[in-house]
Amino acid sequence: MKDKISKNVYILGFVSFFADISSEMLYPLTPIFLTTVLGAPMAIVGIIEGIAESTASIFKMLSGYWSDRLGKRFPFVISGYSLSAIAKPLVAISQGWVSVLFARFIDRFGKGLRTSARDAILADSSTSQNRGITFGLHRAMDTAGAIVGPLFALGLLGLMGEDYRKVFFIAFIPAFFGVLLLFFVEEKKRDKSEVNSPKLNITQFDRHFKIFLLVSVIFALGNSSDVFLILRAKDLGFSVFLAVLCYVLYNALYAISSAPAGMLSDIISRRKVLIAGFLVFSFVYLGFGLIKNPIFVWLLFGIYGIYMGMTEGISKAFVVDLVPEEKRGTAIGIFYTATGLSTLIASSMAGFMWSYLGVSVPFLYGGVMAILAAILLLLSPKTL
Repeated sequence: MKDKISKNVYILGFVSFFADISSEMLYPLTPIFLTTVLGAPMAIVGIIEGIAESTASIFKMLSGYWSDRLGKRFPFVISGYSLSAIAKPLVAISQGWVSVLFARFIDRFGKGLRTSARDAILADSSTSQNRGITFGLHRAMDTAGAIVGPLFALGLLGLMGEDYRKVFFIAFIPAFFGVLLLFFVEEKKRDKSEVNSPKLNITQFDRHFKIFLLVSVIFALGNSSDVFLILRAKDLGFSVFLAVLCYVLYNALYAISSAPAGMLSDIISRRKVLIAGFLVFSFVYLGFGLIKNPIFVWLLFGIYGIYMGMTEGISKAFVVDLVPEEKRGTAIGIFYTATGLSTLIASSMAGFMWSYLGVSVPFLYGGVMAILAAILLLLSPKTL
C-alpha cells in the first residue's frame, strides 16, 4: 500500500475485538436462551432482533449527523461502547423476553451511538488509496473477536453446567477492556470553520449515493438476522454446541476474507466486489432453504463468512467514496438507518414466515432479494 495505515485503525480494531468478544458471547446464545429458558416463540425472537437492530440503525444516523454538526466524534464513541458494556449484565438478570428486549435495546442504542462516529474516524484516518484495506482490516480485527467470543462462551457453558446467566455476566469484562483502549484514539482536530451544518436527509447527496442506498435497502429487505441461521442449524438436528461452532466457522472465514476483499476493492472497484458478494449471499440463503442433509450447514456457514468479508467493510468504504468529507458521518448514518429499518422488516417477516409458512420460506425469499439487488447494482451507472 502506498499510504501507511493509521494507528487509529489498529486501536479501534482492538476496541472492536474486545467489544465483539463480549457481544458474541451473547449473540449466538441469546435466541437459544429466549426459546428454551424463557419459552419465547420464534415470532418474538424475530421481533426482538428486528427492533434491536433497527434501534441501532436509527441512532447511527442521528449520531453520525451530530458528529458532523459538532465536529467531534469521540464523545459518541466512548458513550456508545460504555452503554453496550452495561447491557450485558441486564440480559443475565432477565426473567422474561420483555427484559431481554430492553437489554438488547440498550446494547443496540450504544452501538447506534458509536458506529457512525467510529467509522467516520476510520474514514478520516484513511485515504482513497487505502480506504478498502482500512475498513477491511478493521472488520477483520472486529470479527476475530466474534471467533473468540462464542468459543469462550462454549467453554464457560461447559464449566458452569450450561448456566447462560453466568456467561452473560462474564461478558461484561472484555467490553470494559475495550472501553479503556478508546482513550488512546487520536481524533482529527477540526477548526470551527471546517464544521458545517449537514442536513438530515439524502437530498444533499448526488444520485450515485442515492442509487447505492436504494440497492442496499432492497438487499437488506431479504437479509434477516443471523440468529435464523443458527436456529436453522438446530432445526436440522444440530446441538447447541455444534450450532455455535458453525457460527464460529462463519466468523473465522469472515475475519480471514475481510482484509483481502477490502484490498481487492481498492484495486478492481468496490462495485464489482459487492455484486459478487450479493450473489454469494443468494447461494447461501437458497442453500439454507433447500438443504435436507445437515452436513451442508458447515459448508454454507463457511461461505456465508466469505460473503460478509466481501460486503460489510466494503459497503462502508463505498459510502465514504461517494460523499463529501465533511458529510461522512451523516452519510454513513443514513446508510445504516435505511438498511437497519429494512432489517427490522426482514427479521420480523422471517419470524412469521418461519412460524406460519415453513422454515425454508424466509431463506428462499432472502436469496431472491439478493439476486435482485445484484442485478440492479450491475445495471447501475458505470461511474458508480
